[in-house]
Amino acid sequence: MKAEVIIPILIPMLAGALTLICWRWRLVQRWISVFSGAGLLVAGLYLLVQVQERGILVSYMGAWSAPYGITLVADLLSAIMVVVTGVIGLAVAVYSLATMSRNHEAFGYYPLLHLMLSGVVGAFLTGDIFNLYVWFEIMLVASFGLLILGGERSQMEGALKYVTLNLISSALFLTAVGLLYGYAGTLNMADLAVRLANGSQPGLVTVIAMLFLVAFGIKAAAFPLFFWLPASYHTPPVAISAVFAGLLTKVGVYALYRVFSLIFVQDVGFTHHTVLMWMGIFTMLTGVLGAAAQFEVRRILSFHIVSQIGYMLVGLALFTPLAIAGGVFYIFHHIIVKTNLFLISGVMYRYHGSYDLARLGGLYRSAPWLALLFLIPAMSLAGLPPLSGFFAKYTVIKAGVLAESWFMVAIALVVGLLTLYSMIKIWAEAFWKPLPEDAKPLRGGGDPHRYLLYLPVVGLALITLAIGFGAEWFVQLAMDTAAQLLSPELYIEAVLGGSQ
Repeated sequence: MKAEVIIPILIPMLAGALTLICWRWRLVQRWISVFSGAGLLVAGLYLLVQVQERGILVSYMGAWSAPYGITLVADLLSAIMVVVTGVIGLAVAVYSLATMSRNHEAFGYYPLLHLMLSGVVGAFLTGDIFNLYVWFEIMLVASFGLLILGGERSQMEGALKYVTLNLISSALFLTAVGLLYGYAGTLNMADLAVRLANGSQPGLVTVIAMLFLVAFGIKAAAFPLFFWLPASYHTPPVAISAVFAGLLTKVGVYALYRVFSLIFVQDVGFTHHTVLMWMGIFTMLTGVLGAAAQFEVRRILSFHIVSQIGYMLVGLALFTPLAIAGGVFYIFHHIIVKTNLFLISGVMYRYHGSYDLARLGGLYRSAPWLALLFLIPAMSLAGLPPLSGFFAKYTVIKAGVLAESWFMVAIALVVGLLTLYSMIKIWAEAFWKPLPEDAKPLRGGGDPHRYLLYLPVVGLALITLAIGFGAEWFVQLAMDTAAQLLSPELYIEAVLGGSQ
């Protein structure tokens, strides 16, 4: 049993239990939350270092070896995802100190937050596809609880759409798991990869793969079943919106990368180059067009989550080392940038009490540091050099050019321009134009907790700059991850050893 694989799951789980025990002592809950976020980040970094040095790490629960017992597996992709989960968990925990109301804290915000984070980390580290379903459900239950905290009408409406579509996704997921078990007789991912590679019914396997694609596509907010996301992510408090925006859809993307690089690789021409490719193209396009039509900051950012998911999907669809590397780079870049943009929108709200661009203005003069902090993730999202988003887009588009996928390349370039348009629209309306006469006056300058608002924003902005200016190291990490994903025999050997 390897402790470095288990500890990242135990930290948020223990934090959730402790904050539940300390229900009446909100100050204790806050500090537990911050220390848990920091602990998860440290554990994630240590896990990543260990995976880089020792290769894929496997831990067998209860001393039951694969494929019979519960297995936790950490390769480069899952270790990277654990690290960024720690970054976001810490940033949101600090931000929550200044923004979360007493009512939200009193009704279980911190236990739910850490339960959700444990579900996210568990999904990244599980080596069993049924336990992936279990971790998804833990994450869903906790995220639904966070979404309805406060009980406002808009939250209830968004929560109904969120839960309805995700329950459909879960039902499809469980159906696919049952069919897969009936066909292969195992649910261990490494064992599935071996048995499906030697299977005699490729048509049935492709049908099961499509069920998983729809199930994970809903959770990733991919076209055409993405409308639950922009209908719900703008409704809860901004700290909750930020952690949702950064992490939840990426769990669906991670699941797609995992199963469509390890298990379902029998008919790449159809599953990847056709279905995934067109899904990614339409996800990019519909998301950015939805963002261009919005004038509420968090709704714009929500539609851009959808749009950017498309880049990650086409990276997987191309299924070349460079494309997979671009997709992986895009995932961890986008988690940092999108979380930061939502946190910044919360600071903007503290100044004027609105997310509506028509009621914002004058922030460039009254809050110049906020203006600069907005430009860093906004221009990174749009893909301007030398920020992280440029290298993410460049890698995916270059892979498309090398694969001669010209239509995808054209759409990706157009989507990049429309993303830039949306970010400039926010800048022009919220920061550059004068404050409208009927808008609320500035009130953020005297906020006694403003350093708690700016600390995570500055930290995430510095990480974005570090990824951009240190792109060579991060691109190499993504290339190493892609090489590992495209060599499933490494994963199979690590999990099954000499038993197969």
